[in-house]
Order: sequence, then C-alpha cells, then structure tokens
Amino acid sequence: MSEKPLFIPLKTEFYEQFENGTKTDELREYGKRWNEKTCRVGRAVTISKGYGKQNRLYGVVSSFSRYHGSWFNSPHKEAIKKCYGTLDIKIAVISIRLRKVEQ
Repeated sequence: MSEKPLFIPLKTEFYEQFENGTKTDELREYGKRWNEKTCRVGRAVTISKGYGKQNRLYGVVSSFSRYHGSWFNSPHKEAIKKCYGTLDIKIAVISIRLRKVEQ
C-alpha cells in the first residue's frame, strides 16, 4: 500500500508564495501531525489553497527540521506568536520542493 501525500492547506497569501517560488518552507507546530515520521524526506506533498480541490501544487518533502519557537528571526517569531500565542513551543520546518507542472 502506498503512502498518501502529505496534505497542507494554506491561506491564499502563503499558497501564492509557494506558487511563485518565494516560499519553500512551511512552519507548523511540532507534534503528532507534524513530525519526522509524518513529514519524512521524500514523501509526496499536496499543497492546497484552502480545502478546495481547484488550486493545488504538488511536490516532495526535501528536508525536515525542528526548532524552538524562540530560535527564529523576527518576522517568523511574530508569525509564530500570532498563530500560536507563544514562542515557547517546538516548530516543525517542512522544506518542500515543488514538481514542475507541464502546461
């Protein structure tokens, strides 16, 4: 049985950053859903604009790291604090290499 792709729904602004190549890493709270096992290097990824089926990007996990929330630089720290309410958490950094889609 083959492994299902890792599904990552994103807000429009972050989806568009992946789409235009300015974003290659997704940060999530480290835990049961986002860890070394579930985000193993080589696993297929489906990035979705929200939960709809119309805007999708496809790729593969190219690397995975875990850091304490206080480790990041200012823009990331602000985003982590805004999203999770604290920097005192572990953050999964999921690097994704998108596949080229032929037109």
